[in-house]
Amino acid sequence: MNLFRVFRYGDYGDREAAAAGETKYDTRAEWPLWEVFIRSKAGLDHKHAGSLHAADAAMAVENARDVYTRRMEGVSIWVVESKYIHASDPADAEMLYDPAHDKIYRHPTFYNLPDELKHM
Repeated sequence: MNLFRVFRYGDYGDREAAAAGETKYDTRAEWPLWEVFIRSKAGLDHKHAGSLHAADAAMAVENARDVYTRRMEGVSIWVVESKYIHASDPADAEMLYDPAHDKIYRHPTFYNLPDELKHM
C-alpha cells in the first residue's frame, strides 16, 4: 500500500519525518486562518468564498487560487487574516439600524420611475 504526502510551500519539518508521519508541528493549529474573497468578473464586488490555513499572505493567495479558482472562476483574490476582521453582533442590529428608520429620504421608494429603467 503506497501512501503519498504532498509537500506545499511553507510545510514544517523535514521530508523524511513527515513521510513517516512524525511531523514536528500540527500546521492547522499553528498557521493562522485566512478568509478568502473572490471577484468573479472585472467590475463586480469580491464575494466571500471560504477560509483556509496558511503560513503567510503569499501562501494564502496561492492556496486560495488552487482551492477556489480551479476552473477560472475568478479574476481577483483577496485574503485577510481572520483575526483582523471585526463584525457587529447580530443581537445589536436593532440598536445599529434603528436610526435609519427615521430617515425615509435614504430609501426613496416614493419616486415614480420611468418604464425604461429596468434594473432599479
